[in-house]
Amino acid sequence: MTISITNSRKLVDVRNRIIHGCDSVSDNVVWGIVIKHLPVLKAEVEKLLSE
Repeated sequence: MTISITNSRKLVDVRNRIIHGCDSVSDNVVWGIVIKHLPVLKAEVEKLLSE
């Protein structure tokens, strides 16, 4: 079974920037990601868990 998460590489990259260089990450960028990408990620994870 292949697990496919939309924008998974970008999500990992943002996580790494937040963890390793949080002073260079804008609050607006983080908030934009939360609003735009978190609902998609949540739906994909819920679908995977229900399989």
